[in-house]
Amino acid sequence: MKSKLKLRASLLEYVEGSIFIAPWFIGFLVFMAFPLGYSLFMSFQKVTITASYTTTQFVGWTHYRYILFENGDMLYNQLLPFLRQALFMIPIIVIFALLIAIILNQKFAGRTFFRAIFFLPVILSTGEVVKEFLTQGEGDLGFMSKYNVSGIIKANLSATWSGPLIGVLDSFVLILWYSGVQILIFLGGRQTISNSAYEAARIDGAGPWETFWKITLPAMTPFIFLNMIYTVVDLFTFPTNPILQKVRDSEYGQYSALIWIYFVIISVFLSIIFIIFSRATKSQRDSR
Repeated sequence: MKSKLKLRASLLEYVEGSIFIAPWFIGFLVFMAFPLGYSLFMSFQKVTITASYTTTQFVGWTHYRYILFENGDMLYNQLLPFLRQALFMIPIIVIFALLIAIILNQKFAGRTFFRAIFFLPVILSTGEVVKEFLTQGEGDLGFMSKYNVSGIIKANLSATWSGPLIGVLDSFVLILWYSGVQILIFLGGRQTISNSAYEAARIDGAGPWETFWKITLPAMTPFIFLNMIYTVVDLFTFPTNPILQKVRDSEYGQYSALIWIYFVIISVFLSIIFIIFSRATKSQRDSR
């Protein structure tokens, strides 16, 4: 009797859980799974769109071969510089957000106001607004021209890496625009650290530098991981992204193939972040 009641209770929980998750599951199938599958199907087709109908002709891997091997301008000539620039921007955004969050967590007059200031660009600015801002030549760092920083970078780095780095510094407004959500996440993460840990460290004679490396940074590792994932996804979907510009200009079959190639590239970036995070957490466990 008890086993039957337990079976009915577990079955009821299963049915209730299925009912609650059904709207999300249906929405995922309709609005995510089907478009993704259809896009993958279209990447192997030559698509002809007219006012009255759409026809498809199977062409196999033609679009992928064309993008990867025959037309270098579509992928390599614009994507590789963007990837090099992203390699600079991702750590700069995360480190900048972490430092600002630590500062904003301190007690000082006007703290709430400054928190709002750093988050306002996320609310008020759109991709087109920022793109127009950069088009007008705004958003760079004033000391770049004053102290000839660009010349120093070009003298010490190859053109392959100096160009993307100078591009990041010349559009530093992007760092501010991208950092709002990350600062908020770091603020929440910093407040999960107990003050008693810092008090114990001060009693033991630890200074601010030792406290940061021994307490703050290890406790913030999961939030750094989360912000790196968020930054990669946000950066790779930015309106000035050259691949997204190419997507709008491509034939629909090529567009789908280019999107899937781009998806693989983003997945590689995310996989690297996962590997770095897993090794960092493993080293933290081994050091304890």
